[in-house]
Amino acid sequence: MPDPTAPFTPVTSATSAASAVTRGTSVAESETARGRRARAALRALQVVLALFFAFASAFPKLIGHSSAAEIFQEMGWGSAGMYAVGALELAGAAGLVLPLVQSAAAIGLSGLMVGAFVVQLTVFDGEQAATPVILLVPLTLIAWARRRQNKQLLRVVRRRG
Repeated sequence: MPDPTAPFTPVTSATSAASAVTRGTSVAESETARGRRARAALRALQVVLALFFAFASAFPKLIGHSSAAEIFQEMGWGSAGMYAVGALELAGAAGLVLPLVQSAAAIGLSGLMVGAFVVQLTVFDGEQAATPVILLVPLTLIAWARRRQNKQLLRVVRRRG
């Protein structure tokens, strides 16, 4: 609740963004129209990435599609590696849309993308190395913008443990 004795300052985009920075919050966490738009855009990005990871990435691995199976055989990981990566991607996709674990899911998927980048460089001579790097950018943005959820998640885990 605002302090009623504080001097009145007109709220503009610049002042609300500046005050958000001084309070240690991001624009996506502020209560201005700009903050609401940023939250909506971030949420849309999370949904798009969740759909991508679930259907375009995890699903072919989990059903054992020949394209995914061939890649994992070539890497020497076999079907166990394929199913494990598919399950991790599906869990990350679900986490991107679950409020308390969005940041943790983005961090986990970022780790998978770093691994995918290394594999693309070392096993496949960098053929598709740009894809995981491109996906790292929005995942990093989500992890940073939703970082306060990590504290809440930690409190929940500590209470239950």
